[in-house]
Amino acid sequence: MPPFDVPEGDPFGPHNLPYGVFSPHGSTERRIGVRLGNHVLDAGATAAAVGSPHQALLAAPTLNPLLAAGRATWSEIRRAVTSWVTDPAHRPTVEPLFHPLSEVTLHLPFEVADYVDFYASEHHARNVGRIFRPDAEDSLTPNWKHLPIGYHGRAGTVVVSGTDVVRPAGQRKGPADPAPVFGPSIRLDIEAEVGFVVGVPSRQGRPVALGDFREHVFGLCLLNDWSARDIQAWEYVPLGPFLGKSFATSVSAWITPLEALEHARVAPPERTHPLLPYLDDTAPGVEPGGYDLRISVAVNGHVVSEPPFSTMYWTAAQQLAHMTVNGASLRTGDLYGSGTVSGPAEDQRGSLLELTWNGRDPLELPDGKRAFLLDGDVVTLSAWAPGPDGRRVGLGEVTGRVVAD
Repeated sequence: MPPFDVPEGDPFGPHNLPYGVFSPHGSTERRIGVRLGNHVLDAGATAAAVGSPHQALLAAPTLNPLLAAGRATWSEIRRAVTSWVTDPAHRPTVEPLFHPLSEVTLHLPFEVADYVDFYASEHHARNVGRIFRPDAEDSLTPNWKHLPIGYHGRAGTVVVSGTDVVRPAGQRKGPADPAPVFGPSIRLDIEAEVGFVVGVPSRQGRPVALGDFREHVFGLCLLNDWSARDIQAWEYVPLGPFLGKSFATSVSAWITPLEALEHARVAPPERTHPLLPYLDDTAPGVEPGGYDLRISVAVNGHVVSEPPFSTMYWTAAQQLAHMTVNGASLRTGDLYGSGTVSGPAEDQRGSLLELTWNGRDPLELPDGKRAFLLDGDVVTLSAWAPGPDGRRVGLGEVTGRVVAD
């Protein structure tokens, strides 16, 4: 099928147009691409062919220059790309610059500056609290409803979808073990998340206000924050996650611009505790900060969970405001994860820790039971969001296979 003739209802139609970085078949050169259906448009070559003033941004081998250009330029380029793929007058020029998606190599679409991960789902946090603190009066920690809890991760191990994940090794100690042992993790898990990609940087010492979220954040993608639960359990007191998290974080090859998700914006859950002014999204004039994203988690092709992102208590705007309120600066290419997305139902839990209740209730898969991941297991996250005129906006999937060291 010609690239312009996208089937009706395709979630990657001209209403979507996510950005990525690809190499054409037989080449190692990296180019910015825009996905349309099952094809990739060479954005830099198209910009040159039509005489776009944004040729330099779109000819870069990474999205970072585009990310740094700012919201007005993002909108201008999106309007131009939409015209290139919908206006019949452009067809003779543009059509030869498409590549079949199946014939290109996709790369990490931007250079990751810093990586922060949050803990923003109340359902996930309560599940974890019930698992590890079953006798606690409240399954949430005292600070949870007052600030979005987060930690700094390792930017250098953020990898693009399709990259194998080597089973991590480290220290682990069970409750009955007399001493820690060293070896491969035996409780390897996933966390279904959404990642937000920062474009415009900020100055150190100047917090980013809640209302300036869309001035700084370019778009979002699916994210799998792989987790070694046994390594994490032994190491995390008192400073939090370290080697149990830092070995790999997988992200989609496609970054969906926030502009493509206008119809997916929703109000977050009701606030049950008063918020400090810098986090207060109930104030008059504050835009709704939630997104209605329908996520699916599959293990070896079998769907095990469908977490709803609309249930996330803390929004991406609040997370951005919180991580800069102390004066910490943003850099182009900063990535921050939402934290595990879990809904209220058992089949909406975004980690194996929750789905199997810490291994007590293994999943029944067509190829056998799973408490945690085995070598050779392939995990795939996919998602869609409501779009204009009843259409769906697809998010690029995230896939990773577990391999032995």
